[in-house]
Amino acid sequence: MKISPVILTITLLLYTLMSPAPMAEANETITLMSHDSFSISKKTIELFENENNATIRFLKAGDAGAALIQAILSKKNPLADVFFGVDNSFMSRALKADIFVPYNSPRLADIPEYLKLDKQNRLLPVDYGDVCLNYDKAWFKEHKLTPPQNLADLAKPEYKSLTIVENPATSSPGMAFLLATISRFGEDGYLDFWAKLRANDVLVASGWEDAYYGHFTSASKGNRPIVVSYGSSPAAVVYYSKTPVTTAPTGAVVSDGSAFRQVEFVGILKGSKKRQLAEKLVDFMLGTTFQEDIPLQMFVFPSNEKARLPDVFTRHAAVAEKPANVAPAAIEKNRNAWLEAWTDTVLR
Repeated sequence: MKISPVILTITLLLYTLMSPAPMAEANETITLMSHDSFSISKKTIELFENENNATIRFLKAGDAGAALIQAILSKKNPLADVFFGVDNSFMSRALKADIFVPYNSPRLADIPEYLKLDKQNRLLPVDYGDVCLNYDKAWFKEHKLTPPQNLADLAKPEYKSLTIVENPATSSPGMAFLLATISRFGEDGYLDFWAKLRANDVLVASGWEDAYYGHFTSASKGNRPIVVSYGSSPAAVVYYSKTPVTTAPTGAVVSDGSAFRQVEFVGILKGSKKRQLAEKLVDFMLGTTFQEDIPLQMFVFPSNEKARLPDVFTRHAAVAEKPANVAPAAIEKNRNAWLEAWTDTVLR
């Protein structure tokens, strides 16, 4: 049976019209899991997405400890491809759980050795910040009292009822400050220091926001002119001031041994099926574009030495030359015992 050329032409035309058009290549999606405080600008995110024909899905999972626990519990079926937010106080727990794969990013060449705490590069340093005492300059000037110069000053009679700290069991900066006292006074002496603080009427808040905005005289109607915060907090105060100021109204105490340096890391989760794209995302997070966006997004310092700091940071943020130091393995081994002893000494 012969088919008419006209019928054949019409049939082919109808088949072409009815066939679905070829779909454009879809963006590949990669999931970045983090703590709730992670922040980066939309412009920076879009730059990575456009360059890699990808979409970043953000999964915020509570504070750093809670997020890490979720990542560990889901290790056999990971919730994400990349995890950001493990700091040096949780580092040993993360590495012991064996949830990250090594990755020797070429961007590590631009990061100083003292921030590279994992020699296998399962966790790569993204940023750092110094947890330390902040004080209200105007309050101390008005009361003709010298601000504290170091941790030991807090136990002096003239500083009675002036300090608010965060509970280390419920607060990341609270834990960092506890570690600073352990480093400064030793395991045999830190509880004596805290007993003196209790006798000197130290106030304990559950978290940073309550301490800073609920009790700190410079940021609230509270009556405590000393608070545990960050070396970069004075820069944040200037940056967010409703009226332009040239001098920060708060100061930071970063004398030798008075501040604990928190380092935050990124790592590729085992089981990720997007390994190539995950490596690109890690490289991007360690590169200057992302790194220069960090200070005014999360008010911490970038790990990349080539990243330029904003002017408000160079003028008003403080960095400890000799921060307190406690090894990550020691933190993991003793965390619960230290917290229990602190609670018995300060709260019970």
